[in-house]
Amino acid sequence: MNQKNRKSEIENLKSEISNKSSLHQQSWLSYFKNAKERLFDDKQYDHKDRSVFQMDYDRIVFSSAFRRLQNKTQVLPFPKSDYVRNRLTHSLETASVGRSLGNIVGVEIIKKYPELINEAGIQSTDFGHLVSAACLAHDIGNPPFGHSGEAAISRYFKSEQAQDFIKNLTDKQKADLQNFEGNASGFRLVAHTPEQQSQIKGGLRLTLATYATFTKYPKESLPKRKKEGQASLKKFGLYQSEIAIFEEIAGKLNMIPQHTDEGKAWKRFPLTFLVEAADDICYRIIDFEDGFHIGYIPFEIIEKRFFNLVDLSNFDQNRYDKILAQDEKVNYLRSVVINRLVREAARIFIENEEHFIAGSLDKALLDLMSEDLQTNLNAIIKESVDKIYQSEPVLKIELAGLKVIPDLLHKFVGANLYPKAHKQLYKLLPPAYRNGTTDYDKILNATMFISNMTDRQAVELYRHINGVELPGY
Repeated sequence: MNQKNRKSEIENLKSEISNKSSLHQQSWLSYFKNAKERLFDDKQYDHKDRSVFQMDYDRIVFSSAFRRLQNKTQVLPFPKSDYVRNRLTHSLETASVGRSLGNIVGVEIIKKYPELINEAGIQSTDFGHLVSAACLAHDIGNPPFGHSGEAAISRYFKSEQAQDFIKNLTDKQKADLQNFEGNASGFRLVAHTPEQQSQIKGGLRLTLATYATFTKYPKESLPKRKKEGQASLKKFGLYQSEIAIFEEIAGKLNMIPQHTDEGKAWKRFPLTFLVEAADDICYRIIDFEDGFHIGYIPFEIIEKRFFNLVDLSNFDQNRYDKILAQDEKVNYLRSVVINRLVREAARIFIENEEHFIAGSLDKALLDLMSEDLQTNLNAIIKESVDKIYQSEPVLKIELAGLKVIPDLLHKFVGANLYPKAHKQLYKLLPPAYRNGTTDYDKILNATMFISNMTDRQAVELYRHINGVELPGY
């Protein structure tokens, strides 16, 4: 498919979505009018030397949930090589890519809509700071053992073993647990304050715009609407416990509702598409690079795949030829490829920004790239699945997660629901996760306790409470 046909496909997509619901009257100014307001916080934080979105970035960096990412699996568990990324380094790199995307887009948006400066106090640099902060937190809710951890939690709550615990829950509350989502867990972490911990509500009390930009799937768990083909409906990103909080955020930011009689959902905050693109670029390219550095992907393969993504008209072949070491060649190619994908994603967003803000275009930016780029990116994904994601260490960590997490969940959910019958286990629950007003609160609190653990914490606790290994021995 040539570029002309690709543009035609995008136009047809926008037309198709527009026909389903009339073009919503929306603007950047309406989105950003209350963007700097903080959740449950009336204090004004504007400073000349540091934007509120930079403050959000700093609040996330210094949070305990973010620090725990250093011991959470990205692809490979407990890697022997210091080179291989974990969730923390992946988040930092995604934030860096997101900042570049935001900076490029911000310059063009402010140029086109200068009223944002005077009427909303938004500068072009704010876009980069905002997207970067949201990117930094994008994986903050992921459980131990990578994506297999999410599957293990979901599988447990669908099992016969858990049915007595969840019998009093509503269908939506059950769906929150039986389709466990790191995205929803992340929103709860940054927006919810445990009552036992503080009387100040709002979690990290970030700006409303950062919360909205962070939320890739602004909907509740039911009904499932993936078949509608919109990026914002692919998964869910809000537990029942946080629906009211997000509803307040969405209302103040004029986010476009797309509710049904069965459940609430909104169109994405436009800059969320940049967060998604930053994450997609990083995990596709950088996971593949990690595969080379640990010996799963041969140099000839990664060089070929990366060269297929390089814009040869702007490539410095002479400089590349002067690089002698294979790992340095790969590092250089990776940087060139990411730069091209960033520029392409930003271009697509800028060219279609009116449709993104109107909600008439709801598709991932990488899915709107040329067929040639998509074909080569898909080839990398296939190679990664075959050589990395199905490798022995990854399969072992998945199996460990399927054993460790259900066992911990069963014990601590039971302890939080019936503390008198499980006094010792209940005492092991930190105060922030104890009790709750309803069964749903108690189960979700215990689940968050397990989900917030690092890989090592989960394994060690499992060993200790099952007598496999004693503390201090």
